[in-house]
Parts: sequence; structure tokens; C-alpha cells
Amino acid sequence: MTQQTLTHFDNAGQAHMVDVGSKPETVRLARAGGSIFMQPETLALIASGSAKKGDVLGIARIAAIQAAKRTGDLIPLCHPIALTRVAAEFTIDEAQHAVHCVVTTECCGRTGVEMEALSAASVGLLTIYDMCKAVDRGMRIDNIRLLEKLGGKSGHWLAE
Repeated sequence: MTQQTLTHFDNAGQAHMVDVGSKPETVRLARAGGSIFMQPETLALIASGSAKKGDVLGIARIAAIQAAKRTGDLIPLCHPIALTRVAAEFTIDEAQHAVHCVVTTECCGRTGVEMEALSAASVGLLTIYDMCKAVDRGMRIDNIRLLEKLGGKSGHWLAE
């Protein structure tokens, strides 16, 4: 880890929104992902599109996009960002009885879009849980994490 200080605290230890006003605008990209594990029967309902509440993955995709757009309202010290792109991809994994989600967020701005990607992946997976909880309360959301970050002073970062 290269940075040794927490940027959301001033010298007196008070929380503050980081001043990004003097930073140059650059293209920013972030990818985040996670998974939801479930019973095979629940996965079959999702895959067939026959879940009682409708197209689970289609609604989860819209929820993920909405979450990315609203991240500044959800995370107290997060800057509101004018996103230029949000893409949410869901992959059905029959072998693991899971749905994997990867969200890509982009903007041209002074601060990164990692929180938007992480929020979007989280809410997309939570939406799947919400839509399927009537048949499977034991679903498990796991491994939500940043996968890639591009842009700004720190450049390109890829998860191991």
C-alpha cells in the first residue's frame, strides 16, 4: 500500500470531503464485482426467467445502474459524479449455483469512480436477493471487491 494517510480526515482528525478542485480532469474507469450463491432451484428460476417477480437479471441490471448514479447520495463523503457510462453484466454459473456480477463505471472527472462501481455491484446483487428471497433465504452475497481502476494520479491498478 503506497498511501499511508486516510484522505477523508483533515489534520485535526475531522471527517471532510476531499478537495479535488485542483486535480486535472482525466478519463476514469473502475470495474467491481461480486457473486451471489444460491440453491440450484433458485438459479434455475432466474435462468428460465420464470421467477414470480419477473426478469430478475434485467431488474438487477437497472438497479445496479441506478445505484451507480446515486452513490454520492449513499456514501456520505463521496463526490457526486457525472458518469459517462455504467455497464452491469450478470453471468449465470451453474457449476457454483451462482450469479456473478461485474460493473464498469466511467467518467471524465477529477476523482475516481470506484465507489460507484462497488455500490452498483452491491445493489445489483442485493436486488437478486430481494427478488428471490421468498424461495431461498439462504442466498449468500460474497467477494464484492474492486477489480480494476484506471485514471488519475495513481494510474492503472488491477486486482491480483
